[in-house]
Amino acid sequence: MDQLFEFIGNHWWLVGIWGAFLAALMWDNNQRAGQSVSTAQATAMINRENALVLDIRDKKEYSEGHVANSLNIPYANLAKRMNELDIHKHRPIILVCKTGTTVSVAGKMLREKGYNALRLNGGMMEWNSQNLPVVRK
Repeated sequence: MDQLFEFIGNHWWLVGIWGAFLAALMWDNNQRAGQSVSTAQATAMINRENALVLDIRDKKEYSEGHVANSLNIPYANLAKRMNELDIHKHRPIILVCKTGTTVSVAGKMLREKGYNALRLNGGMMEWNSQNLPVVRK
């Protein structure tokens, strides 16, 4: 441990550059992921702004429980089926997956095509943990 502090003291400029690089990498990843919304914000957007909930989980997971009136386009098919979203281009689109991590790439893809895509923080796991209503079929 003493060697670590000695290294930092002797090479503070190198540690500073590494820290700046790490901060830039984290900022870049956050920008690529896009804006995220909490379950409360998502509910408000659904009710007030007619936001579309786009569930990108596979059909099996979707049928086990999903947000009411959500549209299911599995992530694997999203690029091929993106034209189905054209009628919703004027609406905010809240992307949902199981944990809230897979939606980052899907959101980037949609934003590049001009959609207002947002991520649901924590995905369906967070939605379920807050005992919010789900549809099962």
